[in-house]
Amino acid sequence: MKILAIETSCDDTCIALLKAQGKAKPYFKILSNIVSSQVKIHAKYGGVYPTLAKREHQKNLPLVLKRALNKTKDPKADLVAITVGPGLDPCLWVGVNFAKELAQKLNLPIVPVNHIEAHIYANWLSPIGKPQIFPAVCLIVSGGHTQLILMRGHRKYKILGETRDDAAGECFDKIARILGLGYPGGPIVAAQAAKLKTINYKLQTKLPRPMIYQKNYDFSFSGLKTAVLYNFKSEPERIRKSKKYIQAMCAEAQQAIIDVLIKKTIQAAEDYNAKTIILGGGVAANEELRKQFKEKIEKELPKTKYLIPDTKFCTDNAAMIAVTGYFNRQKKRSWKKIKANANLKIGEKI
Repeated sequence: MKILAIETSCDDTCIALLKAQGKAKPYFKILSNIVSSQVKIHAKYGGVYPTLAKREHQKNLPLVLKRALNKTKDPKADLVAITVGPGLDPCLWVGVNFAKELAQKLNLPIVPVNHIEAHIYANWLSPIGKPQIFPAVCLIVSGGHTQLILMRGHRKYKILGETRDDAAGECFDKIARILGLGYPGGPIVAAQAAKLKTINYKLQTKLPRPMIYQKNYDFSFSGLKTAVLYNFKSEPERIRKSKKYIQAMCAEAQQAIIDVLIKKTIQAAEDYNAKTIILGGGVAANEELRKQFKEKIEKELPKTKYLIPDTKFCTDNAAMIAVTGYFNRQKKRSWKKIKANANLKIGEKI
């Protein structure tokens, strides 16, 4: 089976063609996976400007489709998979309408895909071996979402906790903006934090770890952003503009986010006797987060399997939409019945 997948939930225009083989133990071969980023366009706004993103998707989709199909000798597909939510409403509808038109022309059925579920199934793009996976605790952490999800089996989900305000990725963006570092914040903050190791300088004020000891699985990162702002404003200009201060602040802010994410996830895995901890989402590409998660699991939950996608599949891409479309292929339907839902929850009927 070949699946043509389209992803436009935010500011990346993505199209992929995936070949799936086998049912009990499927194997996936990525024939093409094209991502057209709008980062440079939105950088001056410090975030994604929805109407501008919509216009760029409209311009890019035909071009990205052509590139994706030209990557393979046999571009014929059996199924179209399309992200229908959650995401930015104008962006989602551009992709949905493009997919509907394409499915109509090619006379192909469509599978609607949940973007959060796709971040989980990005882990299946690489061989995961034979061990029992479920129950699994999934941490999805990105610019728009921070959620802990119990996965009892394929397509069986329960949301354990989520952010009450800023998502972790959003917090990274706002901290970078406060420090005058640019957009997107996650990679920039991580790069600055990595430099601290070479200068032996520590931030005098320890930042808070919001909700880390509360007996729930929810998150809150707005207070961390505010603490960074207050600390920044309290310093003389010569200090707050110094490389040492910025690097130390990035390292401490990044560590605060990592501490909360790991603590909550490990606790959920223990409480639900998880056989696997699964990570997904753009922030999961953070090298320090990946390293510390691995170390913590090996130390505290050595019998628990740890799945995390290749970094190129952590950020938005259409290959993850395609593999999710495969696992939901029984939901295929006519193009006429496909709609976008910006507030779609994982496990919610599409």
